[in-house]
Amino acid sequence: MHRQVVSSPPSWPAALRARIPSPRRPLSDSPVVLPVLPPPRRRIVRTRLSLAGAGLAAVFYCLSFTPSLLPRAWFLQGVVAGITAAMGYATGAAAGALVRRVRGPFGAGTTRIAWLLLAAALPVLVAIFLWLGTRWQRDLRIRLGMPPVPEYDVARTVGVSLLTFGTLLLIARLLRLATYGCALLFRRVFPVTAAYCAGTLVVAVLAYGAFDGLLIANLFATADRLAAVENSGTGNGVTVPASTLRSGGPRSLVPWDTLGRQGRAFVAGAPTGEQLTEFAGRPAVEPIRVYAGLTSADTLEKRAELVVREMDRTGAFDRSVVAVFTPTGTGWVDNKVTRSLEYMYAGDTALVSMQYSYLPSFFAFMGDRSEVADAADALIGAVRERWSRLPAATRPRLLLFGESLGTYGMEMTFGTPERLVDGADGALLLGPTFANPTHRVLTAGREPGSPVWDPDYPGLAVEFADDAAELRDLTGPRPKVVYLQNATDPVVWWSWDLLWKKPEWLVGKRAQDVTPDMHWYPGITFWQITCDLVFSNKVPTGHGHSYKSETVDGWAAIAPPPGWTTQDSLRLRALLG
Repeated sequence: MHRQVVSSPPSWPAALRARIPSPRRPLSDSPVVLPVLPPPRRRIVRTRLSLAGAGLAAVFYCLSFTPSLLPRAWFLQGVVAGITAAMGYATGAAAGALVRRVRGPFGAGTTRIAWLLLAAALPVLVAIFLWLGTRWQRDLRIRLGMPPVPEYDVARTVGVSLLTFGTLLLIARLLRLATYGCALLFRRVFPVTAAYCAGTLVVAVLAYGAFDGLLIANLFATADRLAAVENSGTGNGVTVPASTLRSGGPRSLVPWDTLGRQGRAFVAGAPTGEQLTEFAGRPAVEPIRVYAGLTSADTLEKRAELVVREMDRTGAFDRSVVAVFTPTGTGWVDNKVTRSLEYMYAGDTALVSMQYSYLPSFFAFMGDRSEVADAADALIGAVRERWSRLPAATRPRLLLFGESLGTYGMEMTFGTPERLVDGADGALLLGPTFANPTHRVLTAGREPGSPVWDPDYPGLAVEFADDAAELRDLTGPRPKVVYLQNATDPVVWWSWDLLWKKPEWLVGKRAQDVTPDMHWYPGITFWQITCDLVFSNKVPTGHGHSYKSETVDGWAAIAPPPGWTTQDSLRLRALLG
């Protein structure tokens, strides 16, 4: 008989060590049964950072300060930096875990040296990129004609970024802890690998359900309630029109209280006859404005029919111009856009529009884009049908207008570039979205060598411009469709493939407004452009998603009144501001 030495780990409790036979005592022939111990407790939430994750997070954090299309406020930059650092940490931690699984863990000495190098380099890198980021933002604001921001915003930016990163890291580790807990339960039935797979699946499904069912659903519900309250109000200075030529006024078929907030602003926002006469230098007429709100009729088709009957009541088809406006999500139409056309024609116009939602464009776009498509099809179709029955020699010019989400509805109404060109006497589209099918077709089929931000499309009466001033020097036949798309408009240039693909507008020659310091980085540029969307309207006209008086040049390119000159366009742009 021989002796067997059984050592007990010092981490085992004393009571368990006492149950193991001492090597000094003779062992019996009966086998020794060692107790089955529970797996050691794992620290997940309070575990130290991954070395690979921390290193890549530092790289992503620094790159988040590189410029994008528009300047960012300090708190927005902080959120961008925190999110991109979290993306870097997740990527690095996953890559590090994969490497350790393939080749095994690195030695303690190597890991310690790597941490020391990272700790020494990180403050220097962050300081350099904070300084560069401040300079880039200052230069970008100057490029766009905006005032510089105080330098002390850097400290607040860092604070917001650390808070954002810490919050995302905590959420990720809590989810990981939940996965580990589920796996311990499933280990009683399944093998270890299957138990962890099942735990991961359960937590992923529950997390997605909580995100979609609680956060997203409540976000849309809250936005819906707030938008409904907003829609029932009336803007400051907006009053019931006294004119019979406005919806909601005397003898109108559309009651004032059914127009919605934006509809009331639309019908009440026309310039006065005195203002029109002073600009035109000749007697002007009172412009017509027709609008139908969400509660003006039960269905889209009935609202469109109501608009046409209101046009007949006001004598809209006797004017020189009839313009159909597809509004944004809330039913809003930029008053500078409508006024520009009325000033050009000295009031001899009839402008019509119809509300299809009271949600902001972002929620309308992400929720159900079919609403704007159906509304544009119903209104444009009803007006065109009535207009087409008039004698061709005497009927008014039919113009179409869409901005942002409204351009998507217009394009979906016609379906192809050729039908859009033939659909009216002129169409003006501002800031088309990435989802616009006709815009994508035209851009993809552009003349070789022309840039994506200002494409040439041969053989069709379509003109693109990233600067409205370009439209003043057109030669050849007059275009029937004009796209105005600012080179720094994130609504135009945002797309999902920014996550993994360098966009064409950053390849080769760039538009004048796009800073040469901007570069594409996987994932990072996507979040930067996404955050640019938040304040895309808070920039001067001609940049971002702010078009306003630029529409003067757009209207002048497709449908100028007799005798209209470039000087008239400059005068009108100065008047509108």
